[in-house]
Amino acid sequence: MKINQTFILSFVAPLMILISALGFILRGNSKKIFYLPIGLMGISIILEKDLRRRLDRKNIFKKIKSFQKVK
Repeated sequence: MKINQTFILSFVAPLMILISALGFILRGNSKKIFYLPIGLMGISIILEKDLRRRLDRKNIFKKIKSFQKVK
């Protein structure tokens, strides 16, 4: 059974945020700063995907509207 690579990669950003949150909560004060970048990267990946999805939907909608006007 072949597993889709994008399906596996969709869990990376939430996993990064989870690791960051756990590390930030459970580590000592001196090592908490090391978990901040991984959490910020996870959040930025999710926000970037959301923005790209919205722009793609908007472009598809514009194309559909332009084809409807031609007919």
